Amino acid sequence: MSARSRSRIRCCLAALTVTLSVGFAAPQAGPDDPRPGPYWVNPVTSAAVQAATWRFAGRTADSALMERISLRPQAEWPPPDGVEQTVRGLTTAAAYTGQVPVLVAYNIPHRDCDGDSQGGADDAAHYRSWIDGFARGIGEHPAVVIVEPDAIAHLVDGCEAAPSGERLALLAYAVGQLKRGPATKVYLDAGHSDWITDLSALSRALLRAGMAQADGFSLNVSAFQTTASTAEYGHRLSAALGGKHFVVDTSRNGNGPYRGSDSWCNPPGRALGTPPTAATGDPLIDAYLWIKRPGESDGTCRGGPAAGRWWPEYALELARGARG
Repeated sequence: MSARSRSRIRCCLAALTVTLSVGFAAPQAGPDDPRPGPYWVNPVTSAAVQAATWRFAGRTADSALMERISLRPQAEWPPPDGVEQTVRGLTTAAAYTGQVPVLVAYNIPHRDCDGDSQGGADDAAHYRSWIDGFARGIGEHPAVVIVEPDAIAHLVDGCEAAPSGERLALLAYAVGQLKRGPATKVYLDAGHSDWITDLSALSRALLRAGMAQADGFSLNVSAFQTTASTAEYGHRLSAALGGKHFVVDTSRNGNGPYRGSDSWCNPPGRALGTPPTAATGDPLIDAYLWIKRPGESDGTCRGGPAAGRWWPEYALELARGARG
């Protein structure tokens, strides 16, 4: 496909987002619509562009598979630069459709314990300023915010890159600032069910990080643990936290975890999990969400691009493996 054709597709998708942002509501979901629940579907994502590109090129079967991703709500991970404007644009567009965006705050200093997704704010002062902008961008709009995936689990696991006292204080600051929004729900990330076994240590860290003020915690972000094992783990952690609710990332757990080496990084044979919904059937689980955006690489392992980059072949594999 020519560069001009790809440009036309992107322009059309961008126009759709502009339409939403000036006040036209998205179509209401019908009984067979793949977009259940209250969560916003951004019409301009890498998956949406890919689906349109393949359809334009005549790859209709692959385009239909890609729509298993593009037509379902996925979390937005605002970049460090211009966060206030980015978040305001996302929450405004979602509000016009009557839906709620899922956002991820991911900029803590020494992010990912300086691993493949390393980066983050330069220091504590820069992080507090960044969170302030994130919160201002939400304002009074409804939003769900997942706070700093893996940040607490890394600390409990012995990460030496980040001073624990500073990190926990910054997380508590983030929760406090975000909860100033009257319609913002905040979930502190707590890793996944195959990581931290010492729930006493994990719950103490979560409480120091502002759990009392948060709406709950998140589990399985970017991981592959089954929903059943995650729910069981979440119930035990909830009991240690006095009954806190939680959300589960089901974006790639349809076939459960990979049992070979480097099981965390672009493992083969995985599948999309339960589509995002607030109807979980479990009084402690507020939602199943696609927090990790399906098709974005975990890192350069297994031929993938850098962490966070779009990888259409992997997205297609996840969609092919999905049960629904």
